Amino acid sequence: MSASPLSFPSASFANRQALVFDSGVGGLSVAHEIRALLPDLPLLYVADSAFFPYGDKSDQALIDRLPSLLRDLTAKARADVVVIACNTASTIALEEIRAALSVPVIGTVPAIKPAAAQSRARVIGLLATPGTIARPYTDRLIETHAKDCRVLRHGSQDLVRLAEHFMAGEAVSDAALSAAIAPLRSQPDSAAMDVIVLACTHFPLLRSRLAELVGPDITFVDSGAAIARRTREILTALPALDAQARKAPRLNASWFTGDGPSPTLAYYLDSIGLPARPIDTQ
Repeated sequence: MSASPLSFPSASFANRQALVFDSGVGGLSVAHEIRALLPDLPLLYVADSAFFPYGDKSDQALIDRLPSLLRDLTAKARADVVVIACNTASTIALEEIRAALSVPVIGTVPAIKPAAAQSRARVIGLLATPGTIARPYTDRLIETHAKDCRVLRHGSQDLVRLAEHFMAGEAVSDAALSAAIAPLRSQPDSAAMDVIVLACTHFPLLRSRLAELVGPDITFVDSGAAIARRTREILTALPALDAQARKAPRLNASWFTGDGPSPTLAYYLDSIGLPARPIDTQ
């Protein structure tokens, strides 16, 4: 019996190249999901450390920077697909990035739809950067997918920085994490909240720590697994490579546009097969 097309039987993506992009290390949560689903897919992780953090940048600053930067990075990496593993960049500049690139671009959308499907109490928490919280795009997602839910919002740039510190091997205290999410948990109806959307790719890096603080009655959801599935769908639909393209070098590495990783982060990147390398290394 032939396999269903939806089962993606024994597909190999070893001759393809994915580029996963974020302002810092948050997108590693998405890279992890892609690696888990597509272990043979060469993956280049790019952190725009020269412009980190995005959450306090103006919309126009990101629109001016990202399309040309990603066009250059995509050409250097010979990427077949680009994943914008950043909610802030996706909600601001995804259209402009797609217009600038000739390969498929996958954005990151706050996981409000699956959160609404899971919530029995119909009270959802939304943790994101301040910019993502305030954008009309987020309002539209809530109106479309969670109209019958009470959505409690909190934008925390502190939580982004704590995730960066955590991945750099620095101590992150429970007190600091509690303070970062306290404005969400102190809102009216927060006692009934049963699902929290981690609408910044940095936040899943702290999922286990956050879960210890909020207890077992709250479920966390994010977009990582859905992005991995979408990556597989797009790669499966691409035309076959010619012989020359199949011989092109592939990259499993991490690039940083500014300061490189701390020793702890560099060790971690080595351990997951994405060692830090200078940009342009082929």
